[in-house]
Amino acid sequence: MQLSTFQDGFATALHTPPGADAPPWLAALVAQPGFAVYRNTVLKGCLDALQAHYPTVCRLVGEDWFRAAARVFAQDHPPLDGQLVDYGAGFADFLQGFAPAADLPYLPGVARLDRAWTEAHLAADAPVLDAGWLAQQPPEALAGLCLAPHPAARWLGSDAHPCYTLWQRHRDGLPVDGAIPWHGEGALLSRPAAAVQWTRLSPAGLAFLQACAQGQPLDAAAAAALAAEAQADLSALMAQLLHAGALRALPAPPLSFHPAPEAP
Repeated sequence: MQLSTFQDGFATALHTPPGADAPPWLAALVAQPGFAVYRNTVLKGCLDALQAHYPTVCRLVGEDWFRAAARVFAQDHPPLDGQLVDYGAGFADFLQGFAPAADLPYLPGVARLDRAWTEAHLAADAPVLDAGWLAQQPPEALAGLCLAPHPAARWLGSDAHPCYTLWQRHRDGLPVDGAIPWHGEGALLSRPAAAVQWTRLSPAGLAFLQACAQGQPLDAAAAAALAAEAQADLSALMAQLLHAGALRALPAPPLSFHPAPEAP
């Protein structure tokens, strides 16, 4: 038997019992009482990691409900990294189709914000766009200037549910009551320094960052922002994004050297 065959079979059996077509060696291994210890340990690690990565979802539904849902997810989505620091990337999509969550339509959006926090926390470090540098650019060059979202910036919008308010109040330890206006809203998470921070983001801000992520120049990003929100204050929006450390300047392209043609 090749080592890779044993490892693949062992890993599969840790998450789901082998089927009827399992080879005899694997069926014999799983039948040993000690194997259940390994399986339970791995499953508990997955559940603990999901609960740590989705704390707001857990608070909204309660620990028992959350761990029951996480168990179903973990059985179908085994981790790809033993460290589990990035485990659970598809949990929000799983909740979207999870029948017991059908009466909680805001839950996937809250889960995406929890996931955005993890991604912002783990993202690469990079210098943020300096407001002073931006102010020094010639006015005629601003329209064609390309900015890019900071590697740690994450922006999300919800069309129908106040996912950011629900998430933010739990994160900040504020009460959640019936006074929440029930409408869609956007959110921005960033990490300009050591800690992740968050703020509400307008439709114009969502469109602006999306345009920047697509490599569009500043004038096109501004047009996208105004198309999403005609009354948007672009100066205030830029100030918000700069303060949040959500932008960086793209490196200048290398200079092309064209040698002069030789004289005939």
